[in-house]
Amino acid sequence: MTIRLRLIIVTVLGLIVTMALWGWVQIRALDLILVEQQGKRLLSVAETVSSYYSHFPTGQGLSALDATLKEQIQTDFRLARIDIFTVVNYDIDYIEYVAGAGRIRYEWPDELASSVAASRQPKYFRIKTEEGPAAGLLFPGVSRKSGRTKFVVGVIAFSKGNTEILAKAQHLLYLSAAGLLLVILIVLAASYRWIIDRPLGVIIGKIDGFQAGKYRERIPISRQDELGRLSEHFNAMAEEIERVIARNAQLTGNLEILVREETQKTVELQKEVNQLQKLAAMGYLTATLAHDLGTPLHSIAGLTSLLREKGEWPPDVVRKLELIAQQTSRLQAIIKKVKLATRPPDAHFETVDIADIINETVSLAEPLFINARTEISVHCEKQLPLIHADRHRIQTAIFNILQNSLDAMPAGGHITVAAGANADGKELFISISDKGAGIRPEIMDKVCEPFFSTHEDGSMRGLGLAIVHDSVKIHGGRMTIDSSAAAGTEVRLYFPVRL
Repeated sequence: MTIRLRLIIVTVLGLIVTMALWGWVQIRALDLILVEQQGKRLLSVAETVSSYYSHFPTGQGLSALDATLKEQIQTDFRLARIDIFTVVNYDIDYIEYVAGAGRIRYEWPDELASSVAASRQPKYFRIKTEEGPAAGLLFPGVSRKSGRTKFVVGVIAFSKGNTEILAKAQHLLYLSAAGLLLVILIVLAASYRWIIDRPLGVIIGKIDGFQAGKYRERIPISRQDELGRLSEHFNAMAEEIERVIARNAQLTGNLEILVREETQKTVELQKEVNQLQKLAAMGYLTATLAHDLGTPLHSIAGLTSLLREKGEWPPDVVRKLELIAQQTSRLQAIIKKVKLATRPPDAHFETVDIADIINETVSLAEPLFINARTEISVHCEKQLPLIHADRHRIQTAIFNILQNSLDAMPAGGHITVAAGANADGKELFISISDKGAGIRPEIMDKVCEPFFSTHEDGSMRGLGLAIVHDSVKIHGGRMTIDSSAAAGTEVRLYFPVRL
C-alpha cells in the first residue's frame, strides 16, 4: 500500500468522522432551537389559557373558554389538543377533567399531572400520536383567590414541521459534506505531487545513486518538514559513510604497506634460514673433510719431514720433498680458512621475552600458513620470566620447526604454539605441535642428525632439526620430541631461566 493511498484513506476517514460529529452537533443544535421555539409557543398558549381560567372559573366562563379552545384548535392546524383539569388529591394522583378541545385523542397520565402540580414547574415532553410526532406541555395554574395550584393546562402541538425541517437540514448537510469531501480530495490529489511525490522521488533517486557508488551525492532539499529532516539525516549519514570509506581506504593502503613489509621480513627470514642451513651444511662438510683429510695430511707432512732429515738426498728429491711439505701446509691452511668461513656467526645473548619472539615469528610466517591452508593458534602464559638468549637463533629454531610441521601436513591442518614455565620455575619451554602424520619410531633417533631426511627429492634437507638442536645446546637448554601417527608431533624447546 502506497503512502498516497494511506494518506487518502486516513484523510477520508478523518473527514468522515469529523463531518459526522460536526453534522450531529449542528442537527442537535437545530433540534434544540426548534424545540425551544415550539416550547415557547406552547408556553404562550398555556399561559393564556391558564390566565383566562384563573379569572373566570365559573360555569359561564367555562362555556366561553370551551368555545374559545375549540375555535383555537380549528384555526391553528399546528395545535393538536388543549385540556384543563384539576388535581383533586395529590396523594392518590387523581385528576378531574374541566374543559378542552382537540384534533386527536390523548389520555394525560395522572401521575405526570400530579407531579407538575406538586412541583409547580411546567414540563415539556415528546409524544407519538396517530397523526405523527408531537410535543406536549403541562403547565401548572394558580388560583387568584387561594394562591394555591388548583389546575393544570395541557397543550399538545404537532412537530411534523420540525421533523421536516430536520430532515431537510440533514439532507443539505449530507450534500454539503459530500461536496466538501470531494473538494478536499481533489485538492489533496492535486497537491500530493508537489508536497510529497516530487521531493520523495528526488530522495529515492539520490539513495539509489548512493547505493550505486556515488558516495558524494547529497539530497538537495532544505525544508522544515519531515522530508527535510529525512534529507538532513541522510546527508549526515552519507558524510559519515564517506569519511568511513576514506578512512578504510587509508587503512587498507597502510595495511597493504604493512603486508608488504611483513612479507619482505618473511622472505628475508626465509633467506636467513636458508643461508644458515647452507652455512651449517658447509660447516658439517668442512668438519667432515677436516677430520677425514686432516689425519692423512698430517701424516704426509710428518713423513716428509722424516725423509728430509734422513741421509743425503739428491737435490731434485730434496726439492720435491720441500714441495710436498709446502703443498701439505697449504692444504691445511685452506681447510682452516674454509672452516672459519663456514662457521655460523657467534651467538649474541641479550635479555628477551619468549612471548614477543613467538608472536613476531608467527606473524612473519603467516604467509606460509595462508598458502598451505593451515591455521595456527598461539597460547602464552602471562608474566613469563625473561631469559638470556640469542633472539635470532631462537627465531630461526621456531621457524625451522614450523616448516617441518607444514611439511608434515601437505593438505593443511592446525598448528599450536605455546609457551610456559615448568613447575619449579627454572625453565621456560616453547611447545610446537601439529596434527601431521608423525615420526616413525625407527627413525626417531636420527631426526636430529645432519643431512638425515625422509625426502628423496635431492634438495638440501635434513639440517632443520640439527640447527634447532645446536641452537638449544648453545643456550644450555634441551629439546624433546613426542610423536605418534594418531596424535601428530610435539617439539618442546627448554631454556634455562637466568635469575
